[in-house]
Amino acid sequence: MEMTLRWYGSKFDTVTLEQIRQIPGVTGVITTLYDTAPGDAWSRERIQEMKAEVAAAGLHVAGIESVNVHDAIKTGSADRDKYIDNYIETLENLGKEDIHLVCYNFMPVFDWTRTELARKRPDGSTVLAYTQEAVDAINPEDMFASISGDMNGTVMPGWEPERMAKIKDLFAMYKDIDDEKLFENLKYFLERIMPVCDKYDINMAIHPDDPAWSVFGLPRIIINKKNILRMMEMVDNPHNGVTFCSGSYGTNLENDLPDMIRSLKGRIHFAHVRNLKFNSPTDFEEAAHLSSDGTFDMYEIMKALYDIGFDGPIRPDHGRMIWGEVAMPGYGLYDRALGATYLNGLWEAIEKGETRHAVK
Repeated sequence: MEMTLRWYGSKFDTVTLEQIRQIPGVTGVITTLYDTAPGDAWSRERIQEMKAEVAAAGLHVAGIESVNVHDAIKTGSADRDKYIDNYIETLENLGKEDIHLVCYNFMPVFDWTRTELARKRPDGSTVLAYTQEAVDAINPEDMFASISGDMNGTVMPGWEPERMAKIKDLFAMYKDIDDEKLFENLKYFLERIMPVCDKYDINMAIHPDDPAWSVFGLPRIIINKKNILRMMEMVDNPHNGVTFCSGSYGTNLENDLPDMIRSLKGRIHFAHVRNLKFNSPTDFEEAAHLSSDGTFDMYEIMKALYDIGFDGPIRPDHGRMIWGEVAMPGYGLYDRALGATYLNGLWEAIEKGETRHAVK
């Protein structure tokens, strides 16, 4: 595996490439053209500029997160093919530039949902948090306003003000879309793009819905083992794979994370590994990556990835705000750097343990 860090670009990220380069064991970044709108085709020139900037810092682009999917594709509207054609053009340009991993999601309206961006923990750190009680008490049109004041002046993925300004229209677009229709539209999209993925060896890694249940009555399908295996089978191509995000699948405590990993051997192209602390099954907060700080056994998660021969990029995910840092919530430097070194340490321990066992 390769340890990486997500980076939004020098115009948008409070964390610099120079800082990322100094995190022990981190050799690549997962990045994006953050100022492109869903549905826009990425030019080869802009991709080249992005790669050159990363390379100048002594790193490389290990993958893209995200090439966002336009709502016309998710809803299956009459103009979806136009946006799929643009998506294919983007994939072609990425492939020509030797980039072979794309993380994306198929979540309606909200990219991910949290009800707090700065819940204070006993140690003084602040974290992203979710409680179903808060969601049930709020009008979805007011959701952005309720959290926007805690974004620390940043633009958060999936919560862009321009998109949130059209929230009524977005809900109207999805009013007739249920789980089955969303699956059908995902299948159509994947079948259209698989030929270009085959040509350029591009792994499409779908990110799970977060949290892993319906929010505001919207359909959510990438939520559990049954559904993800259904997706693998309906477009049975090795380039049709997943981003295994322990924090997103882990929002549902019924999901057995190590078992899910082992069931997806060969189809996990990218991994987000993070921890959550549960106060109740529907009230959780982001924790430090350390097992004892949250609910998940991080060793067992990393062991499962090792056991299936996972060799793709991995990254620590949402971090706490610690040591007075002011950054995009969840995406500061300090706690994610701690997470990267912790995950690398777990991997090294597993690797050495397996080697010693084999020698005996």
